[in-house]
Amino acid sequence: MGLLLGDTAPDFDIETNEGPINFHNWIGDDWVVFFSHPADYTPVCTTELGFTAKLKDEFAKRNAKAIALSVDSVEDHKGWIKDIEETQNVQMNFPIIADPDRVVSDLYQMIHPNADPKLTVRSVYIIDNNKKIRATFTYPPSAGRNFNEVLRLIDSLQLTDEYKVATPVNWQDGDDVIVVPSISDAEADKLFPAGYERIKPYLRVTKQPNKQSEPAE
Repeated sequence: MGLLLGDTAPDFDIETNEGPINFHNWIGDDWVVFFSHPADYTPVCTTELGFTAKLKDEFAKRNAKAIALSVDSVEDHKGWIKDIEETQNVQMNFPIIADPDRVVSDLYQMIHPNADPKLTVRSVYIIDNNKKIRATFTYPPSAGRNFNEVLRLIDSLQLTDEYKVATPVNWQDGDDVIVVPSISDAEADKLFPAGYERIKPYLRVTKQPNKQSEPAE
């Protein structure tokens, strides 16, 4: 059985380019984007890690931070970081786990033998501040990930944790949201001061709660 949404993220002690960490201690009270890349000194990964470094302030707005992993060594990471900084015009600002023995890769099922028995695939785990796995997805080694989607997903998770809403298809922060079916119209009247549109009994749309102010006319 693989890791499931709602499971506690497995803990581990490991070396990174920034020194040794205990994963749960490193998480602290933050949300975490934990992602693997197939190998150091590879082109797609170079662009991904550079872009992730540029998102530090966006992650911070969400009380989140990033950590990466590959099966290469700390020394390889340190050499490759120089290339990332040069080619992507960034300063690296998050740790990269060194996992040459594939201990963490196996723990998080980042090795897919039918794809490549020696390298990790592009796995992503979004872990909340209670150390629970809230989302996970996997790309093949050939396809770079969309980290704007990672931010969007964190926004959705944090919003729906706080309010009794769900986010519809292609939702972006600030768009209308869906009132969850489990609450009654009477409760919805109290919860959403801007009102809501009742399209169907199970489909009620309202303004994003943390951006509501005046009741709808």
